[in-house]
Order: sequence, then structure tokens, then C-alpha cells
Amino acid sequence: MRFDLAQPWMLVLLPLALLPLLRKRSDTLGFSYVAWLPADRIGRLVGFLWRAFAVGAMAFTVLGLAGPGQSGAVVERAGRGAEVLILMDRSSSMDATVHTNGLQTAGRMSQEPKAKVVRDLLSEFVAKRPDNRFAFMTFSTVPIAVVPFTQKTDTVQAALAATAVGRGLPETRMGVALLAAIEEFEGRSYSGSRVILIVSDGGAQLDEPTRQRIHAGLAREKIGLYWIYVRSGPNSPNLNTETVSAYGLGEELALHQFFKTLGTPYRLYQVDDSTAMAAAMAEIDRQQNFPLTIHERVPRRDHGAAFYLAAMLCCAGLLACRAVQLQSWRKENP
Repeated sequence: MRFDLAQPWMLVLLPLALLPLLRKRSDTLGFSYVAWLPADRIGRLVGFLWRAFAVGAMAFTVLGLAGPGQSGAVVERAGRGAEVLILMDRSSSMDATVHTNGLQTAGRMSQEPKAKVVRDLLSEFVAKRPDNRFAFMTFSTVPIAVVPFTQKTDTVQAALAATAVGRGLPETRMGVALLAAIEEFEGRSYSGSRVILIVSDGGAQLDEPTRQRIHAGLAREKIGLYWIYVRSGPNSPNLNTETVSAYGLGEELALHQFFKTLGTPYRLYQVDDSTAMAAAMAEIDRQQNFPLTIHERVPRRDHGAAFYLAAMLCCAGLLACRAVQLQSWRKENP
């Protein structure tokens, strides 16, 4: 926490506070021979206080106008949760609808796009975890960092709602998106569990340099990985049962196999409908509930009111000195 001034240029007026210290005063009373006057210790004290109150009133007023305060304060408190970066797929395939009762009833589709179902469930997930620090990114052709890490859940909710605008692009570049997500954790102090939550209906074939960078980044930053894989239909790969075919690995299965080789924790949640998505989000909510050190930046504290109060007290002291001051040598008749 540091002390600063909102308007430091006001301090140029501070020398005006020295004016009451000038020896010449307009309210002095003339006397023919000062040595005949009796010693007046109380009067001298009042005169000293008068100057002190006058200097204080002007100085405190100028300091108050300068806007003194404290900014940059960070309060540490304990909570439960994690640092969660939500990496949401915004490719055009996410605009397709999802099944109402799973793949067993193929053909029965709901009227809600996958993106809307995911958006609603993520919104509930964020609302249930007020102590978490969230970041939000979307990706298709390129990753877009929408919200940096914050504890303001209303900001994350607004970002989730904004994904309803427009339609996605056809390409899904998972490798570039993962590297961008890892970079969001770099330079941050480690204060609890860290998670990248991927929500996507597709995968990617990653080249070896990209794999190495992802592997090293996740290990270095101690980040866990959760992938909510949203199956688009009966023809979508089943990552829990599918094996390598004669044509090699599909993009989704290749990505899943790579994630399993990572040294950091990895969980796959393969979902077929909105009910399975909700169950996956609930399980993640239960798992990522560890002690978390929260550093909260508080707003700037303005101390100008204290200086104005001090100036008012000095003005009250001036009025008191004025009340006991002798206005004339002649005593007024009642």
C-alpha cells in the first residue's frame, strides 16, 4: 500500500500557508508606551495559537485539495476453489444442435445449439464458485483472450453472454489455443490449484514442436487439464472405446491420446447431451475445491476528508481565539 496524491499540482499553493506568520497585522492596538503594559502570558499563548491555527487551516485545505490517498493495496484472504481458465470452442460446429436424450435416440435433436447449452452450464459453474479466479478465452481460427484472471464473476458472466453474438468460423486450431491459455498463467504467483477447462466438439493433430511446448508449459505452470468433449452425433468418435484404425488416429482421438501422456492431471468428460454436460460440470465443481489463497486488490482509499476535517478544527480554533481577543482599549458601557 502506497501513499499518493490525486492532484499533486495543488501543492504549489502550499506556501500561502506561511502568510499568517508575517509580523505585521491589521488588528493590532496602538499604545503610547508598551513597557507600561503588564505581562500577558495568556495573550502570548493565544497569539501563538492564532498563528498555528491559521497556518494549519490553510495547509490542511491545500493538502485536501491535492487528493491524498492510498492505492495499490492488496488484501490476502483464504478461500476454496481454483484458478480456472475456460477455453471455449467457438467454431461453426458448436452452432449445431445437441441431442435431447443422448445418441440412442439419434435424430431427436433439441432446438438449442451446443454453444448455448455450454454457455448456460458454464454460467452456472461460474456462479457457484465466487472464490475462484476465472479467465475466459474463445478459439476457432485464432484464440481470443476475452477476460484475464479476475474474481469478478459478473465480468466472466458478461463474457459468456457475449459469445451468443455472431457465428463461429469453420476451423479449430486447438494447439495454438492451448499455448495461448498456458501463457495466461505465466508470471502469476502459484496460490492454489490451476485448471484449463476445454469445452470443444473437435480435436486436432498437433505437430511435435507444439506437443513439446504444451507438455513443458503445463508441467512448468502446474496446470491440470479438463476436456469436456461434446459429441456432435452418432458418427462422432467415441474416445472411450475407439482404437487406432487402418487410417491412423482421428483428430479427437489423437488429441486425447496426447493428453494422456502429459505429466499433469488430465480428465476427459465425453458428453452426448445436455444432461451429461451438467453432470460433468458438477463433477468438476466437486473436484476442484481446494484451499486457495486469494489476493484481492481494494479500491483506492481517499484521505482528503481527514485533511478537510483538520482544517475545520483549525478554523474553529481561530474563532475561539477571535472570541477572547481584545478589540479596543476602551471598555464599552452596558
